[in-house]
Amino acid sequence: MEISQIIPHIEALIFASDKALNPADITELINNAFGFLEERITLEQVESALSGIQEKYATEFYPFELKQSGGGWQFLTKPDFHKTIAQLNGDKFLKRLSNAALESLAIIAYKQPITKGEVEAIRGVNSDYSIQKLLEKELIIISGRNEHLPGKPLVYATSKNFMDYFGINSTEDLPKIREVLADQIVEATIVKPEDFTDNSVFEQVSEEAAEEREEAEAPNLPEETDDFEAETEEEDTIPESPSE
Repeated sequence: MEISQIIPHIEALIFASDKALNPADITELINNAFGFLEERITLEQVESALSGIQEKYATEFYPFELKQSGGGWQFLTKPDFHKTIAQLNGDKFLKRLSNAALESLAIIAYKQPITKGEVEAIRGVNSDYSIQKLLEKELIIISGRNEHLPGKPLVYATSKNFMDYFGINSTEDLPKIREVLADQIVEATIVKPEDFTDNSVFEQVSEEAAEEREEAEAPNLPEETDDFEAETEEEDTIPESPSE
């Protein structure tokens, strides 16, 4: 089957799906739909078709685009239309996570799988409410139990909805901690004397040394005293011409 024939079927699948579809899923679904065909499509064909579809909808003529998000491919509206479509769902669409929930979610995302006790040890506060809210929003899931800790507590991990919520394809797309911390480091400002003058430090030192030399070589003159006559305030006069 030619790629041009595959593309409409891929677009239909992604458009109709309520979750992100990866290339393997798409390949299997299309092959199942055309099971009677002797020539089955390959994963490489699907990936090539996805690149073409992505390029097609990246143009300014479409308000949505094909993006990798939530572990697969989805049609998503472009950021320019966010305010327009936000009106459809009212305040529910605009609700954001609290700072406490974001803190717990960040710890789980970077440390998963992790227990609630470990999250609380890092945050320093009880995290029952935050974790419960994250579970309700399906941003995290219970991935099992820690068999090595007393009581075998539950462990938590991020869900596919988490990746979809933040528009990433996998947890590998999360910012690296080192990169985040690097942005927060403020380097000390090094103040140099030459920053405040047109002369360099060397020139300043040379001038100071020359002044000291001049003072040392200058003859010992008598000190000035107050015993001097004040200047008179006589006015300049023009001598009269001799009379004839």
